[in-house]
Amino acid sequence: MKYNFPKIDLHLHLDGSFRPETVWELVQEQHVEMPVNTLEDYIAWMDEHAHSGSVNEFLEMFAAPLQVMQDEKSIIRITKELVEDIAKQGLVYAEIRFAPQLHTNKGLTQRQAIEAVLEGARIGMEENPTIKIGIICCMMCQGAETVNWDANMETAKIVHEYLDKGVVCIDLAGAEGFVPLSNFAPLFKVAKDLGTPIICHAGDSQDWTTVRDAIEMGAQRIGHGHHVYENPALSRYCADHEIALEICPTSNIQCQTRETFELHPAYNLYALGVPVTINTDNMTMSDTYLDIEYDHCLNEMGFEYEDLILMNINSAKYSFMPKEDKERIIKELEKCLDEACES
Repeated sequence: MKYNFPKIDLHLHLDGSFRPETVWELVQEQHVEMPVNTLEDYIAWMDEHAHSGSVNEFLEMFAAPLQVMQDEKSIIRITKELVEDIAKQGLVYAEIRFAPQLHTNKGLTQRQAIEAVLEGARIGMEENPTIKIGIICCMMCQGAETVNWDANMETAKIVHEYLDKGVVCIDLAGAEGFVPLSNFAPLFKVAKDLGTPIICHAGDSQDWTTVRDAIEMGAQRIGHGHHVYENPALSRYCADHEIALEICPTSNIQCQTRETFELHPAYNLYALGVPVTINTDNMTMSDTYLDIEYDHCLNEMGFEYEDLILMNINSAKYSFMPKEDKERIIKELEKCLDEACES
């Protein structure tokens, strides 16, 4: 089905949304050891891992792109190509997230990694003027909070320096459940005290309590967050206080944080008034893009076409894009909604 309205993706990981051909080329150039011998086998290997039902196997796919994204040139190229690809898909705005600390293995500083991503986004937007990009810098949960505390603290302290240069907020990504999410609260306090907007992965592989903790730490949006549905009072709080959820349907099914698209609570949360948005998470690794996510919404998850437009209005409203861009895109979406209702 054609989705002829302005599209927005708020939850899009750079290191999971690359061109396989580019990563394979860089793997060969940089002599990175791979589990397979050809590009075709690499694509098949990713498909196998994406559908394994294991979060750990899914996470194995990040190794190759991260290994080749350790220099400015490669980071710029992969970022620019992602902007080009999503512009061709009809997106008018996206927030691309990455963890600066994961790109420092060969000598780059976190600042240099951030500046390389910003440069790639700048070139991508210059060559594709129909799209605007915001960059999200992630801290990482890699086990107990003490494992990479210094690297996370560095991210928390420096992100605010780039808020007027293309970075829009700070996030915490990585595997949930090693330690209570609240253990990371001091990091978020540092960022908040410096004026950095906060979002946070929560309520995906762990239960609704992580959504509560993320909100208490100042999160304005929740990455995934669908397990909030198991707590009606907290769901109502998210609706009343406009805490938006970044729902990524395909990713949730592949990682088995939800059993099926039909049983996903996204529509029920939407019907309760929670600001639901639909996103891709990792386009390449999940072999998806927004139109595929919208197909699942319509065919299996209970949404109507008009709901997709309304959820993109949510995406615009709860994004960190400049006010003038936000107002313009919302007006365009409202026009599309009127046309859809009349047809």
